[in-house]
Amino acid sequence: MTLKDRISDLFSGGKLNVRKRFELLRKAISGTMSKFYMARDRHNDQIVGLKVLDREKTAAFMARFTGLKKPTEGQIAIQMEHPRIVKTLEHGLTTEGEQYLVMEFLEGAGMNSLLIAQDEILKGRRVRFIRQLAEAVAFVHEKGFLHRDICPRNLLLTGDGQNLKLIDFGLTVPATKPFMLPGNRTGTPNYMAPELVRRYATDARLDVFSFGVTAYEICTFELPWLRGATGMAAMTHDQPPTDIREYCPNINPVLAKAIHACIEPDRQKRCGSMQEFLQVIRSVGEFDKP
Repeated sequence: MTLKDRISDLFSGGKLNVRKRFELLRKAISGTMSKFYMARDRHNDQIVGLKVLDREKTAAFMARFTGLKKPTEGQIAIQMEHPRIVKTLEHGLTTEGEQYLVMEFLEGAGMNSLLIAQDEILKGRRVRFIRQLAEAVAFVHEKGFLHRDICPRNLLLTGDGQNLKLIDFGLTVPATKPFMLPGNRTGTPNYMAPELVRRYATDARLDVFSFGVTAYEICTFELPWLRGATGMAAMTHDQPPTDIREYCPNINPVLAKAIHACIEPDRQKRCGSMQEFLQVIRSVGEFDKP
């Protein structure tokens, strides 16, 4: 950084001037509450991911937690130092008053795109990715947070296609009682746990459920409850899910049982934690979907 840049930063109050600091290399991808850019950091030529949050939408979300001192997305994401979670390098405010995060840029595809395309890259790697996702969610819980939006859209592969990383802590909250009270229904509908859909109190098992639906889809290219139902009707979970073995008859029975334990609608019967899931599948090997 030049002396001129440092003087300029002093007058900006330490806030980020996006266009000055970064060369935006790729058109923004618009998310629910943010825009994401591939960018070059002019300070060091590093290619990074730049996420800029929408002020109004972020303020509306944070208003749900008035008086609770909820950490910002950046304050949460910077704590997630784990090989299965996208690394956040810095966070703060832009000169326009928007929250921003700078993170490592991943070259690989999103899991949602791979599932839609039924991509061959998943062949022989399903258990690997499921295990890696379980490790990521387990770490989030160990750090004392609920992710609240585990779904294929929030999973990216590394450029070599060998590893998966969890992204997006925009809906993440501390795993403490004030943040788990009834009423705060946020997430991606097809992956939301029944207690969240019905606005009941929650705990870490809502992430276990969303993880289970995602793992089911990675194995089958299908969702457990959407056969013959759509929208909210598919989210009531009043009927049993389709047995995963109908789609994958050669799936390891231990893995099949473990995934179904995660998507158990009754929270008291559901798999209790991601560590429990990892322990159960510790010896499970890969399989190919016919």
